[in-house]
Amino acid sequence: MQTALAEFIRDTPAGREADRILRACVHCGFCTATCPTYQLLGDELDGPRGRIYQIKQVLEGEPANRTVREHLDRCLSCRSCETTCPSGVDYHRLLDIGREQVEKQAPRPLQQRLLRRLLIEILAYPGRFTPLLRVGQWLRPLLPPTMRQKIPVAKRARRPAGQAVTARRVLVLEGCVQPGLAPEINQALENVLQPLGISVQRSPGAGCCGALPHHLNDTERAREMARRNIDAWYPAIEAGAEALVVTASGCGAHLHDYPKLLADEPGYSRKAQQLVDKVRDPLQILAQEPLDRLRLRPRAARLAVHTPCTLQHALKLNGATEKMLSELGYQLSAVNEGHLCCGSAGTYSILQADLSQQLRLRKLLALKTDHPDLIVSANIGCIMHLAETDGIPVQHWLSVVAEDLEH
Repeated sequence: MQTALAEFIRDTPAGREADRILRACVHCGFCTATCPTYQLLGDELDGPRGRIYQIKQVLEGEPANRTVREHLDRCLSCRSCETTCPSGVDYHRLLDIGREQVEKQAPRPLQQRLLRRLLIEILAYPGRFTPLLRVGQWLRPLLPPTMRQKIPVAKRARRPAGQAVTARRVLVLEGCVQPGLAPEINQALENVLQPLGISVQRSPGAGCCGALPHHLNDTERAREMARRNIDAWYPAIEAGAEALVVTASGCGAHLHDYPKLLADEPGYSRKAQQLVDKVRDPLQILAQEPLDRLRLRPRAARLAVHTPCTLQHALKLNGATEKMLSELGYQLSAVNEGHLCCGSAGTYSILQADLSQQLRLRKLLALKTDHPDLIVSANIGCIMHLAETDGIPVQHWLSVVAEDLEH
């Protein structure tokens, strides 16, 4: 694709990166075949190729407007298009650059700005989110059914007796909403790794990975969170922690963007890259360990696996969950359209509720086709989004494994 970027961005780092990405695109349109929003809406401007053209026009000097902003807002950032693209177009990075410019040129109405700010100020800070969630859970029995089903039942993490400190240590990202919504997930990581001689270390100074503000175009807040997390984790990395394990694949995908996010900060760019080299999904940790040391009694149930977009398209671990569960002795059911997004995508389920619900129903239909007893996934957003009050239970696969360990 030929480009002629406008002067305001041409010679900037973002402009040079955007130019390189745009020139890689060959207009083939393969990406539209796997784009969830294009599949739903059938509009070229709501597919990757159309969005690339719109971003190109803005970067070449055509003023952005509300229509362009809305087409970019409808993108889930699922990155399915990147898996499909034969030219290796770094679409999600181009989208970040485009959204930042559109946000400047086409300001949002006050109501939208306030909602997005509120989502960041509450969801990205567990010290604020968890107490509010607990109030909602306490009032849950008194609420109307439509409101009640949106508030998950309170859960408690069960810690086994005698957690041992071992010579082998890994860090864990605790995250922002997961400690409140599903504290059992990170506890499951500890319970599964303990028989393998690996202890899990928590870092009180760390918090939200920064994905939430980043996807809501608050780039400076995302950088601030990245710096804070690096400061919290880096001493343990230097002291010999083997890995930084991330049980939410959405967070894991965002951590891999830290080097680009902090590329202009000499004090952090090197540390960011060293940190990323240590980031691991639990699947990657267990794949290197002798699984026969896990005293496991897999339940007699058939599991349907929903592979989050971030796990398959960003972290490139498609099929790894199924492989691990099969090796551990679990029975799996067949799943159709495994590449399609469930519609969660961070705050997308709030800001694009109609599209999100259409994708959710389509995904649930695909997951239930082979009549499973349980749905498992690897990302807190997907798990909460797919959960049904009277349907098939949805859990993190690690929680299932931890529950089936012999004690």
